[in-house]
This record gives sequence, structure tokens and C-alpha cells, in this order.
Amino acid sequence: MRHSVSAVLLSLLLTGGGAALAQSPSSTVGLSIRRIELVSDDVQPAVEVAVSPGLSTMFLFDSEVSREGLTLEGRERFAMVDAGLTTLRLIPSEKISAGERLKLTVRFQDGAAPASATFVLVSHPARSEAQVEVYRRKRSVENYQEEVRQARIEAERCREENERLRAERSVPDGVTGLIATSVLDGRGIDFRDVSKVATLGPGGAAGKSYVRTYRTARRVAVEVSLVSRGDDQPWTAVGATLRGKANEELKVLQVWQSGPVATGSDGKRVVVVEAEAASESSLGSYTLKLWDADGRRTVTLGNVTFP
Repeated sequence: MRHSVSAVLLSLLLTGGGAALAQSPSSTVGLSIRRIELVSDDVQPAVEVAVSPGLSTMFLFDSEVSREGLTLEGRERFAMVDAGLTTLRLIPSEKISAGERLKLTVRFQDGAAPASATFVLVSHPARSEAQVEVYRRKRSVENYQEEVRQARIEAERCREENERLRAERSVPDGVTGLIATSVLDGRGIDFRDVSKVATLGPGGAAGKSYVRTYRTARRVAVEVSLVSRGDDQPWTAVGATLRGKANEELKVLQVWQSGPVATGSDGKRVVVVEAEAASESSLGSYTLKLWDADGRRTVTLGNVTFP
């Protein structure tokens, strides 16, 4: 259904975002497969690996590991710890706090050097490394070639993203710009008020007043009005994810907030999250997660649907 569009959202669309934060891929995401090569030195530095509540991180080892020799700090903060002979799957629970650092040590069965490997699991509110391959032995030529192939794919994605950003900056502002970039594509902007069905997660940094969603031919957006919960420290969203029930994730283009949410502030603060989505995609419900600069305070909204 089509209704009058929020002045805030229309301003963002017409001006290209103003003070909006363009969200680039997090450094914790990178390539879909992380490869770590161990050295046979006793002084092996601990490697940081990003984990996130509800998301799986799978370690794959080229040597058999000892299940009895596995030590995981804060094990009670994980919903799943599944250790095999050459694999380890971890799924943190909601008990883990953003920014928390937990040490993981695995020991190998064959007694060769290095006898163990230590990792530091760094909790992020919404980002994790899905697969981590750990090598003690010399890697094959084919393995290196696969890594180069993936690096080229990632470089091509970055090149395409840079071209898109340059193209968007070269078009005029206003309705002309929306037409030139095919954002509207003859269909206008669809609107839905999901305030009554969107659920606010417990322990969030702010409360909600209303939640509205929008769709154009190529993009979707969520507009959330936030209210202070009495925290003395102001809160501003710097990042966001929109994740579906099957863990599919929409590509967030920008996050904009009208001002910090703070005690005694004059009324509500509005956050707009814009993402890429073709007209046939982004059906069903999504979970919107917002986080601040240090990732420790978040706002989570479930059951967010688009027109």
C-alpha cells in the first residue's frame, strides 16, 4: 500500500543521505573463509576470531585435536560447543556480551610442534566469522590457489561497490536523482506501519515509539523512533544488520540517526536503516540489530516486515 512518506525518509532519499553513515563491510567479515597458518614456534601469538550470539563459527583443523585438551573460557556463554576430531563448532548464546574477549585453546593429538593453538574469541553484536581453517602443515598449491581465487572475487566486489558509490555521487539530488538511479523504477515508495508487531529485544539501549518500513524497486528502509530508557550515557547507532529467519542478510547501505538518544533530550530520536533489496526479495520477517561505536550497547527489533 502507498501512503504519504515520512519527511525524514524522503529527505534522505532526495539528498542522498546527508549526515548518514555509509556502512561498509565490517573488517570481521572479510572473506567467507578465514585461513590461519600456525608456526612451529613456542611463542605463537593468539589469533582474534569474531563470534556473535546465535551465529555459528566452525573451526577446521588439518590435524586431529584432543577433545579433553580443549579449554574454552566462559563456556557457559555458549549455546553449542561441538568438538570433533578435526572440527570445532561454536555458537555463542545471548549471555555473551558485545566486546567480550574469551580465550580458546586446542591441543593436538600427535605431539608435533606446535602442540597447541590459542585463539581469542571477540564478541560482536551481529558479525561473526563463519569458517576458520587452521593449518599446522604446509598448505598445498591448490589451497593457495583457492585463497587467491576468493581474494579476486572479494576485490571484484569492492570494485563494483566503489563504482556504484561513484555513480550515485555523480547523479543530481532530488527526485531526478531517484529516477536516474532507478530507485523508484516507476513504482514509487510503499509504506507499512509495523509498530504493533515489531518486538523490542530485552536489555536494549533504548525503547521504541514507532517502527515504519518502506520499499522502492531496489531498496528497503526501516524508520525507528527511539526513546531514552534513563541511561546517563548518550547512545548513537553506527552500524546495523537486517537478518532473516534463515540467517540471510540484506546489504545495509547506510544508517542515519537524527541525534543521540539521551536522558532529558527533547523528545524522540529517529534512526533510518536503508538496505539493498530487489522487489521479489526481502519477504518474510527480519531482525534489525543496531549497535553503537564500541558495540557494547545494542537495540534489537524482531518481526520487522516490509511492504
